[in-house]
Amino acid sequence: MRQIEEYLNTEQLQIWRSLDNPYKIQAFLDQIPYSTDDFNRCPLRVIQDQCANCFDGALLAAAALRCLGFPPFILDMLPEPDTDDDHILAIYKVNGCYGAVAKSNFACLRFREPVYRSLRELVMSYFDWFYNSSGQKTLRAYNRPLHLAMFDRYEWVTNDECVGLIEQRLYQLKPIPIISVEMAQHLYPMDDLTYRAGMLGVNPEGLYRPSKS
Repeated sequence: MRQIEEYLNTEQLQIWRSLDNPYKIQAFLDQIPYSTDDFNRCPLRVIQDQCANCFDGALLAAAALRCLGFPPFILDMLPEPDTDDDHILAIYKVNGCYGAVAKSNFACLRFREPVYRSLRELVMSYFDWFYNSSGQKTLRAYNRPLHLAMFDRYEWVTNDECVGLIEQRLYQLKPIPIISVEMAQHLYPMDDLTYRAGMLGVNPEGLYRPSKS
């Protein structure tokens, strides 16, 4: 983790060292713009460029959490195919309960306090807020957590090229369903008030646009 500091200027180093609890990590991710670039950033690049998408944000959060003594785990939440983007969390445990730090284009898909007794509980806390631009609730599954320490030899904290390897590995993991097909068929669309609340501050260019066909 010290390696990242070698690449940072004085201002960037001050930012990095200020991330001394999960809430401050979340606050940093909240204050930087949501990236719509067609590539993913390693944690070093996030600090340097001051922007991130959900994948970039999860990697940055995992790296920062590791500096606080937490293992660097990320978890991918998966939508109904061809309806929405997936969403990646950096997860951590306090007193046996899970919490999460996340960068999102949606206001309510971000931080979770470490009060969830299982990964399923944590994931389900996002269910009602995981919807697409058409107002469809799209969350269907999640992958088991991926331990980023396995990518240490590729220097994932400072190497953009390693991010593709992490993404590839995430997509190889077997999804764990959270609702049945029958349940999904009876879901109601988002009501207007809740829809607008979750879209507060959204970057329209970063929205998934479901096909109308």
